[in-house]
Amino acid sequence: MRKLLWKPSQSYAQNSNMKAFLDRVNAKYGLFIYDYRSLYEWSIMRPCDFWGTLWEYLDIICSKPYTEVADDIYRFPGCHWFTGAQLNYAENILRFADSERPALIFYGENQVRRELSFREMRQQVWQLAQKLRSIGIKPGDAVAAYLPNMPETIIAMLAAAAVGALWCSCATDIGAGAAIDRLGQTQPKVLFTADGYYYKGKTFRLQNNIQAIIEGIPSLQQAVVVHYAGEPIVCEAIPCSSWDEFLGSETVGDFAYEQLPAEQPLVVMFSSGTTGKPKCLVQSAAGLLVNQLKELVLHHDIKADDRMLYITSCSWMMWNWQLAALGAGCSLVLYDGNPSYPDTAAIWRVLEKEKVSVFGLSASYIHALLAAKFSPKNEVDLTHLRQISQTGSALSEDGFDYIYQEIKSDLHFNSIAGGTDINGCFSIGNPLSPVYSNELQSPGLGCKINCYDDKGRPQRDEQGELVCEIPIPSMPLYFVNDPDGKRYHSAYFEVYPNIWHHGDFVVIHSDTYGISYYGRSDSILKPSGVRIGTAEIYNQVEKLPEIADSLAIGQNYKGDQRIILFVQLAQGAELNDDLRRSIKSILRTNASPRHVPAVILAAPDIPKTLNGKKVESAVTNIINGRPVTNRDALQNPQSLDFYVAAAKELQ
Repeated sequence: MRKLLWKPSQSYAQNSNMKAFLDRVNAKYGLFIYDYRSLYEWSIMRPCDFWGTLWEYLDIICSKPYTEVADDIYRFPGCHWFTGAQLNYAENILRFADSERPALIFYGENQVRRELSFREMRQQVWQLAQKLRSIGIKPGDAVAAYLPNMPETIIAMLAAAAVGALWCSCATDIGAGAAIDRLGQTQPKVLFTADGYYYKGKTFRLQNNIQAIIEGIPSLQQAVVVHYAGEPIVCEAIPCSSWDEFLGSETVGDFAYEQLPAEQPLVVMFSSGTTGKPKCLVQSAAGLLVNQLKELVLHHDIKADDRMLYITSCSWMMWNWQLAALGAGCSLVLYDGNPSYPDTAAIWRVLEKEKVSVFGLSASYIHALLAAKFSPKNEVDLTHLRQISQTGSALSEDGFDYIYQEIKSDLHFNSIAGGTDINGCFSIGNPLSPVYSNELQSPGLGCKINCYDDKGRPQRDEQGELVCEIPIPSMPLYFVNDPDGKRYHSAYFEVYPNIWHHGDFVVIHSDTYGISYYGRSDSILKPSGVRIGTAEIYNQVEKLPEIADSLAIGQNYKGDQRIILFVQLAQGAELNDDLRRSIKSILRTNASPRHVPAVILAAPDIPKTLNGKKVESAVTNIINGRPVTNRDALQNPQSLDFYVAAAKELQ
């Protein structure tokens, strides 16, 4: 049941960036828009006016202005954005760099705090960019990173962008094989990496991984190693320098940013790779700049006096997304390691000490806090915290309640959803509208999303497929190694011609305009032909204190499909008849009889992607006798061994 959880005060709404943008639209076009819904409707009815006005509002720095916002907003895919504009992503992100305010504050599990001002950060970006130029890196060359979430990672990305290079990254907690599968496809010339990292109090040395990556990517010509948690890296195959050595000590007095077309490739993002080699999605400089600043400045109301901490890694698009907050003058508090080490309050003490105003986290982390019965408001002072941004997967009703009951009763809970594909959000919050339980507040400005039934017809208040009916600037330019565009077309446009099919199962509510998410539509369960989102099962089952985690899949069985539920038990719990009855009862009562699984099995672990999302597809394939082609794409690939054994019993 949806209920009102929070409503922005009049002063909060009136002083927001969203309200300032709304006022600009009214003044420019002689309109009388007064609320978010009306502003959104205008943005999708007049998309070129919207994106053009947004460009002006954000004061995008460019050496040449665009001649047209979009060449054909209804050519999908294939629309070209901001034609004629020349700009540089890094120049825009570093626009506040004359300030001595902190830009980057870093905490790792070694508890060493580091801080860089905006001016210091810009100087290191310039030094590094100049060094990249000196070794021959030019626009279009690829630069790769295998790094923790630390200042050097952000500096390296901005230096690569400053010279027009293509950036790709993954975190050090993935294996060498998975890193090669991702980074190697871009044929990078430079690799930025670290000698080690910390996690849950343990130190992980990276010598062997780095050596394997260098040997596995023949295009590499230079490695640069940040000292963090290991010993000097020995590498004979290519030149290998320490960060300090490569950066140098010479101050750069001025720097000429490479001025490039708006659609110059900026980053390569990688799909999860759980069904094969990861797809490489290439996204543009202007597309990411404008769309991410839209989401940060307008939807998250980020201002220069904010401090943001997002629990993320540079394998996840949220790392790229949070970086863009620097372009609003926001300070970033970077945290690398386990947020609950050495105890659950660890990262909350950082929030208190650094006076963080915007905290980003995942649904799985909220559910872990729930299971631990941890109450942040009773542990730390959260006076400065005004907003929580949540993403990663669908959040349960209990999770929504937890935010307001155990963290803070008066804050903007900004639940967001989109993905790697657009390096941003289709559904997102806004500072003008109320927050209701089980709902993301609104579609994002300029995103003409819809919910289609199984016949491709728009619908409201019923579960269906999330689609986007017109392009947005941050959608991929193309996929790497996809010269005729077939893989790109197959990924998004085969289900509905000329319509982006995103693969999420949602409800768009006609009364509130909010969106509820029910999991990936490629993992939809269909017992007796009735479509059920897996999140509907998780949201109920994981309320039980005996259940730490769960995974539901559909097994083809006797001409139909039956639901198999795997449960990871809390410490000390046992999957006995009583617990099975409790699981079935809570699903039958709070969902429907069709949600009740035919088989319930205890599993030692639930497989997760590198970003911490449940991997339903791999287990579905195993249980239905299909191969799993890329175990390296999982953070816990050994977990699949249990499901292989279980499949034999379930035949």
